[in-house]
Amino acid sequence: MGKALRWLLSLVILVGAAGWGAGNASAHPAAPKEPDIKERVLGIPGMSFVEEKPYEGYRFLVFNYTQPVDHRHPSKGTFQQRFTLLHKATDRPTVFFTSGYNVNTTPRRSEPTQLVDGNQVSMEYRFFTPSRPQPADWSKLDIWQAASDQHRLYQALKPVYGKKWLATGGSKGGMTATYYRRFFPRDMAGTIAYVAPNDVVNKEDSAYDRFFRDVGTAECRTKLNAVQREALVRRDEIVARYQKWADEEKQTFTVVGSADKAYENVVLDLVWAFWQYHLLKDCADVPAPTASTDELYSFIDEISGFSAYTDQGLETYTPYYYQAGTELGSPSFRTPHLDGLLRYPGIYAPRNYVPRDIPMHFKTRAMRDVDSWVRQDAQRMMFVYGQNDPWGAEPFRLGKGAEDSYVYTVAGGNHGSNIAGLAADEKTKATEAVQRWAGVSPAGKPLAPADKRLDKREIERRPALRP
Repeated sequence: MGKALRWLLSLVILVGAAGWGAGNASAHPAAPKEPDIKERVLGIPGMSFVEEKPYEGYRFLVFNYTQPVDHRHPSKGTFQQRFTLLHKATDRPTVFFTSGYNVNTTPRRSEPTQLVDGNQVSMEYRFFTPSRPQPADWSKLDIWQAASDQHRLYQALKPVYGKKWLATGGSKGGMTATYYRRFFPRDMAGTIAYVAPNDVVNKEDSAYDRFFRDVGTAECRTKLNAVQREALVRRDEIVARYQKWADEEKQTFTVVGSADKAYENVVLDLVWAFWQYHLLKDCADVPAPTASTDELYSFIDEISGFSAYTDQGLETYTPYYYQAGTELGSPSFRTPHLDGLLRYPGIYAPRNYVPRDIPMHFKTRAMRDVDSWVRQDAQRMMFVYGQNDPWGAEPFRLGKGAEDSYVYTVAGGNHGSNIAGLAADEKTKATEAVQRWAGVSPAGKPLAPADKRLDKREIERRPALRP
């Protein structure tokens, strides 16, 4: 009986203690919730909100950020630079993505973002509309100014996203990520640059001649050269059709000069664009030189795109062509199979795609400086190329000074090559490196589940002179 009473007394005390704890907890206010991410970003000076698009598991928001036109002289005007935020959580790593062109305002996730299950900040490159100063001082469009845009936005967002950051991008975006790292090497914990060209000496382009001599198979190269030649043999008939299409679609040729000049550029793109966006198996679809003009016209339009060299097609990419003709360089290659058929020597160059009222002067040291830095000082950088992508003919290379850095090549890959396309052992190694740089446990596979919509790889078809 005594034991039972003592047990009952103990139970009463325990229940009372539990009740006291519950009551005491309710007497104190709950910990405040983390501020809404939209409000946190808008609390940063210079930020303004554009729109939000719902996406399950994320917040996807579009903002403008006030940037100096000239980072060396911030008092001399500003412009609004657009960027998007794919928000996962502030305790996850963040990937800084840029295409080097316009920003996509549809929710998308780059490969590194999926690998580390992180946030993604995607920035529009300066001078691509609407992120263009008005009036536009084109001398302020260079790789240092653009890298400074990224650096300043990173500094603004770093207090919100305090975990490690990675930079990434494909093609011109891969170039942009590399230039950003060169000028601000301490911002990012790692850089993953996909299919990034590296035209160190603009006038020395023999690498492209070697590429087109060996790419694919001899049979495929012969088929492509033959159809490219036939496209010029029948140029008068096709140009007449091209001009008719342009008139109907209200497309003009003021910048290039004429439909005939535009057509020569379109044809010169043909073999390059095939390898840039297609695979060896697609050679089966290349028409024979004896194909009908209708079939030939459709093939040229599918591979090169007749709209590319109209004023309307060029206008969007004026900032790129300006940079190609002032710093980045552009490819040139020999076409002996077209001898006697080309009418406009020298037309295949960036200067001919930029309105003449915009002055251009090429800076020979810009790319040499970046190339030297990558070889001697690269740390935690990764370059991924496609074996059959013409833009990889002049790649970034690592020298003895590079540390924890890698160059990978996807066998048979085109301009859409990525880590997922590598051989199994290389894919695991590359994935683990990205995850290690991001400060998450290396798993050798993506940390975020696949999402067909979010992970859609949209390779925008561009002519040969646009990576």
